[in-house]
Amino acid sequence: MCGVIGCVQREGDVVADLLRGLSRLEYRGYDSAGVAVLHAGQAEVRRRLGKLKALVGELERHPVSAEASVGLGHTRWATHGLPSDENAHPHSDESKRLVVVHNGIIENYLELKERLLALGHRFSSETDSEVLAHLVEEKLNLLKDKADLELHPLTAAVHEALKEARGAWAIAVWQVGHQIAGACWR
Repeated sequence: MCGVIGCVQREGDVVADLLRGLSRLEYRGYDSAGVAVLHAGQAEVRRRLGKLKALVGELERHPVSAEASVGLGHTRWATHGLPSDENAHPHSDESKRLVVVHNGIIENYLELKERLLALGHRFSSETDSEVLAHLVEEKLNLLKDKADLELHPLTAAVHEALKEARGAWAIAVWQVGHQIAGACWR
């Protein structure tokens, strides 16, 4: 079963806290793990097939910013797409503006993916989670010029995207440059 953790802090090592949280979720079983941190307006993502120690090794070889204060972590149990580095979470949209972690299943992800492919989206994984990232991106682009939104545009885009999804899920999404996190579950 997938595990999701988020962390927003003023000081300390956000990656260490994410890894500590992910280690507490290991009993649930998983096939890959990953983290994303937000630093200086950029998303830094590291993910690896295998146990948490494989991710720790990746972070030792390719560290993320020690100054990051916002992060998401994920352990994945494959539902769509084979266990692989490419299918490990977190996922982002094509522009790398959005980062998504997801626990659950999007039953109609192929239908949504086909529609997004027809709109020009390109995917780098086989997961339903990456489809969510692209769907949120598409909704965000449609909402960007609306001045009468009652919600923050990211929150509104997540709500609109999830109206089209069928299944069960818990997700966390953040948008690079805004440091606003949103979470929804169903």
